[in-house]
Amino acid sequence: MPPMYPLQFQPQFRRYLWGGRRLGTVLGKAIGCEEDYAESWEIVDHGADQSIVRNGPWAGAPLKTLVAECGRELFGVHAPQNQFPLLLKFLDCHRNLSVQVHPNDDQAAQNEPPGRGKTEAWVILHADSDSWIYAGLKYPMDRAELATRIAAGETAACLHRFQPQVGDCVFIPAGTVHALGAGLIVAEIQQTSDTTYRLYDWDRLGPNGQPRPLHPDQALAVIDYQAGPVQPQRPDKATANNAADVERLVTCEHFVLERRQLHQPTPLGHDGRFHLLVVLNGALKSNAPQTPPRIAAGEVVLLPAHADAVEWQPQGKTTLLDIYLP
Repeated sequence: MPPMYPLQFQPQFRRYLWGGRRLGTVLGKAIGCEEDYAESWEIVDHGADQSIVRNGPWAGAPLKTLVAECGRELFGVHAPQNQFPLLLKFLDCHRNLSVQVHPNDDQAAQNEPPGRGKTEAWVILHADSDSWIYAGLKYPMDRAELATRIAAGETAACLHRFQPQVGDCVFIPAGTVHALGAGLIVAEIQQTSDTTYRLYDWDRLGPNGQPRPLHPDQALAVIDYQAGPVQPQRPDKATANNAADVERLVTCEHFVLERRQLHQPTPLGHDGRFHLLVVLNGALKSNAPQTPPRIAAGEVVLLPAHADAVEWQPQGKTTLLDIYLP
């Protein structure tokens, strides 16, 4: 069995009516000629949706194979796992996404087949001057009030909204009504789930000329009605060992999200757990065996728990996200 080493995967692209071209023009993804590339799934282990290793001895293997055959080496202190627990993607929001909500773990376990809930976080990579994020209800309300206002065509008026800035992190626990607005490019980390209940789709038609399906009953059943407006996270340096170049953006039961500024060669990972590194600008370089020689902006690397320590050399001003299990 090949040893573990830093892994890169082939992105999987999703085309939806709200997508555009900036996964290619801004993030350098090898998209096709169409105008509606919405998502680049960078790390996924969800049924038939599988990240495929593209470097080293494991090249060509789906992520689920590593989970099954090398769980201890991959997850370390978090082994065993029956599925890679996180899904990482980039989104090009050329148009508004639907207003939607996701179930929590207990609610998703009641589905057929049972699944995981979906708590997620966004980091804003680009925002047009007129972009909005819709996150949370304007004020706590009960199910009956929200259902009445939805029926009256007032869904958007129930939502808190704000104009995000590049670098903002927005945490969306399961049960939070939300929508990403037009003009945003986002890095998203979430539980491994693809369960989405649409409440409202901005009165538009899908590619077939018909409205896309809505799921009002399922959505109303899982909304957290006491959760009010969601604001961008306040980065916390103290919980990240008080290091000047590390900001803790999110700590929850499903993942920890940090942002790092690298100014000198730095060892990453090798602490008994896996790490997902997302390069936002600059690049990382290493000469270690089996290690991708250069991780550019818009690329992702998975550091297995039991991979040898690697020292990464930043190329210019380098900012990355570091994601791991708590």
